[in-house]
Amino acid sequence: MSVRDLLIQGSEKVIGHYRLLLASAKTESGCQLYRSRIEREQRLLNELMGGFPDRFAA
Repeated sequence: MSVRDLLIQGSEKVIGHYRLLLASAKTESGCQLYRSRIEREQRLLNELMGGFPDRFAA
């Protein structure tokens, strides 16, 4: 497994964790925080995957 593959796998796990946190967030500010972190991680993942749109990243 290459370093790139490990980074992709790590980003996917991070996004999954943030989605779990988002689902259990109790405040709107918490929801906003997790949404912004998911978006940031998704952008990084897209870059690692060669710039594919979000619908191809999963």
